Amino acid sequence: MRLPFLSLFIVFALAASGLSQSRAPGRPGQSSEEAAGGPQVVDGIAAVVNGEVITLSQVRMVVGPRERLLRQQFTGAELEQQLKTVRAAALKDLVDRQLIVQDFKKEGLSLPDYFVEQRINEIIRENFGGDRNTFVKTLQAQNYSLGQFRKDEFDKIIVSAMRGKNVKPSTIASPIKIGEYYRKHREEFTSKEQIKLRMIMIPSRAAEGNTASQKAMAEEILGKLANGADFERMAQMYSEDSTRDLGGDWGWIERKTLAPELERVAFSLPVKKMSRIVELGGNYYILRIDERKGGVTKSLAQVRTEVEKKLLQEEAQRLQENWLAGLRQKATIRTF
Repeated sequence: MRLPFLSLFIVFALAASGLSQSRAPGRPGQSSEEAAGGPQVVDGIAAVVNGEVITLSQVRMVVGPRERLLRQQFTGAELEQQLKTVRAAALKDLVDRQLIVQDFKKEGLSLPDYFVEQRINEIIRENFGGDRNTFVKTLQAQNYSLGQFRKDEFDKIIVSAMRGKNVKPSTIASPIKIGEYYRKHREEFTSKEQIKLRMIMIPSRAAEGNTASQKAMAEEILGKLANGADFERMAQMYSEDSTRDLGGDWGWIERKTLAPELERVAFSLPVKKMSRIVELGGNYYILRIDERKGGVTKSLAQVRTEVEKKLLQEEAQRLQENWLAGLRQKATIRTF
């Protein structure tokens, strides 16, 4: 005897659907080939879950939009690898959905048919302006029957309800865990540090035997700058890097832009202060910082809500994976 499901799960059944967020049907004008993301092949078996078949067409229906995007972004071997990855992820989601629906039935639960009808009416209203005929024609153009669409939506409602029943994370994160996360991930809450850099580069010309004279020139330039000479003018006259015509202006840069030795000097300089002569790779450098921004870390009080939300999401994901792992362990699953 089947148990009434409505009283148990009415709150969950109206939540967002599914492990795999397949889209509602697209607009009219798409061919069935376009809807599946590429050339069609004869349907076949992608997996068997406790004796129930998942077909290749089901996988293609899930990955179609993503595959079309990938085909625009990649080619060749890289495209094939990307397609393989998304198809494997889609199949995994479909297997998990099948396991959940099977567990739903095994527990003797049921859902009123009007739940899925309400969902379909929402889709027609939101995506087709309330025009049911256009919705049905779009399904037909995508080689997708109304019966299959109704079943898929029904299954997604079941998945949402079963997740609500079996995955119950805490509603409040521990203050200790919030503090620990903040201390270990301070970089997440720190804005990128940037400096506006000017630089003069004097080559040593070691191959020409002019190292001493070039270093003397760098020291002379540094002396002039210390006495008030214009840095931009000095760079235009003496610097020999690509920013010479710009007065040595590198603009705004972040860490990892310069060689490590230059980065350490540049990011330690106070604004409007010049560096000593930095010798690196046979060249002599003089740096100045015109402006600085970023590098500010938000306080724990400022990010507490954000951290708590992240921790609760991580816990929910962990609990869900543990629940699904248990279903997989008890199941007989074959993939092809």
